[in-house]
Amino acid sequence: MKPLNPVRISGREVLPIVEGGKGVSVSNGESAGAFAAAGAVGTFSAVNADAVDENGRAIFQTYEGTTRRERYEELVAFAIQGGIAQARIAHERSNGNGRLHMNVLWEAAATERVIHGVLEGAKGLVHGVTCGAGMPYKVAQIVSSYGVYYYPIISSARAFRALWKRSYNKYGDWLGGVVYEDPWRAGGHNGLSNSEDPFEPQDPLPRVVELRQTMAQFGLAHVPIFMAGGVWYLRDWADWIDNPDLGPIVFQYGTRPLLTRESPISQEWKRRLLTLNEGDVFLNRFSPTGFYSSAVRNAFIDELDARNGRQVPYERKETAERATALPVGARGRPVYLSAEDRARADAWIAEGYTEAMKTPDSTLIFVTPDKARTIVTDQQDCMGCLSACRFSNWAEREPWNNGKMADPRSFCIQKTLQSIAHEGCIDDNLMFAGHNAFNFATDPYYANGFVPTVGQLVDRICTGD
Repeated sequence: MKPLNPVRISGREVLPIVEGGKGVSVSNGESAGAFAAAGAVGTFSAVNADAVDENGRAIFQTYEGTTRRERYEELVAFAIQGGIAQARIAHERSNGNGRLHMNVLWEAAATERVIHGVLEGAKGLVHGVTCGAGMPYKVAQIVSSYGVYYYPIISSARAFRALWKRSYNKYGDWLGGVVYEDPWRAGGHNGLSNSEDPFEPQDPLPRVVELRQTMAQFGLAHVPIFMAGGVWYLRDWADWIDNPDLGPIVFQYGTRPLLTRESPISQEWKRRLLTLNEGDVFLNRFSPTGFYSSAVRNAFIDELDARNGRQVPYERKETAERATALPVGARGRPVYLSAEDRARADAWIAEGYTEAMKTPDSTLIFVTPDKARTIVTDQQDCMGCLSACRFSNWAEREPWNNGKMADPRSFCIQKTLQSIAHEGCIDDNLMFAGHNAFNFATDPYYANGFVPTVGQLVDRICTGD
């Protein structure tokens, strides 16, 4: 294993090891501060971060607004308050070591306002801002105005080229690094393009070499690239270290920090990580963002998979292809299916999936009455956690909807991520993880259920294991 040489990140030389940001209270000030204290880079998430009371306990978020826009304003206030709180905790835990970054998602609610609010309220405590989930053209201008470095999260050289040419070239001095997030192996939301096959992972090395070549064209050969997604044993990446074709490389860990003593996830969640098998992390497109995402296959994912499977196209008026009527809704108004699809629908109805719900793509899905009520309630309770949501049809612009019918094939991401983070119910909620999470079960470091501190994990990573 080659020695790890320090890399200059956000104005200081640190270990080339970064904690990946994970939203809704999964990477917080405790974990970020511990990574910084170990001489690495810690990252807390400002995506619906927890504010804390005088005893350091998370304050449960309750919404009083009667409209989506009112609840949206409450959510933004919670995010800013929580981001400031977690920045302060991270700063205290870091003991002045390492670097502290804040992670935001460009397609989350009011991201520009949240960045401004947290950086204003936690001046001098945040050294860098990582931002992905979309094309964050404005993040360079916003973050650099506070004297803070910015780190775009991209999945291709083409994406970085577009960002640089449109915006980043004006703020090049504050580009601290570029995070290459492998769209096939990373956890959470993934940046797969329409031209890429979700079932055919590509080798990250030539993609990162292409990114470096693109950056070099813009005079950025010295700027670090963070390799994120699929990193576990550094010995497997030895040919990346000191590789002249890659330049300065840093390794970002999103999944391994989940199983540390400082990690805020529940004990049940930590125990589940130790039992995962290869293939248990599922690349899917159920997210209300419209992006692909990687999550542990559990009852929550299985229900979504089955819900989407009970789906047939329909017409509002009879056609030659679809001439068989099916009454739907409280008034029993007919829609028209093919004879084959009507037979499938009848079979689902006989199994208890008696509620036919319309989708924006002129299809019907079939669910139980209880599930239909839950879906409608969750759609009505929307608090605008995303810039645009296909599940509830919310959008944070006039006329405050995305112009489409709410889509019952998806789910309320705010509800489920808050639930798994604070209530610990791991089977009935979305559980994000990277595709290499199965290594917890086979890596001897975690034998007999061992859970390291962040400091111990950083030391272990530096050995190559």
